[in-house]
Amino acid sequence: MTRRRTTSTGAAAAQPALDRTLTWRLHRLHKLTDLQSNRAYAEHTGMSISDGRCLAAIGSFAPLSVNDLAAHAHLTKGQASRAAQALVDAGLVSKTTSDADSRGVVLNLTAPGKAAWQRVMQLIAQRNAEIFGCLSGAEQQQLSALLDRLLAHSG
Repeated sequence: MTRRRTTSTGAAAAQPALDRTLTWRLHRLHKLTDLQSNRAYAEHTGMSISDGRCLAAIGSFAPLSVNDLAAHAHLTKGQASRAAQALVDAGLVSKTTSDADSRGVVLNLTAPGKAAWQRVMQLIAQRNAEIFGCLSGAEQQQLSALLDRLLAHSG
């Protein structure tokens, strides 16, 4: 549905209904999937979604600094630092002093962390299959390519 609005010059301009805009729908999908993912992370891994995502990032891109973790997990540095410390306290991640910067730290998975990372990655694969399962294989590939283009354009 397209609505008309009056611009500052008084001319009518076509404007899509808010609930049909891409940003509105992406945000809604994000909120719906995060709500379901929060439950799944707690149930299947015993972790919060942010701790699980940080564990996934560390396991996939290690070694990482806290700044790198924040970038990979799409968190602020403070959020990444708290999540990293929670994972260290749980024995899933080791934190050592960086050789490149004595003020910085390097994050890596411990042996128990590697096992937890496997569980988190299985959950991520399961969640993706549940979310995108309504699309055919060709539609999933097309959506993936379109998302890549949007990310490249926005980044």
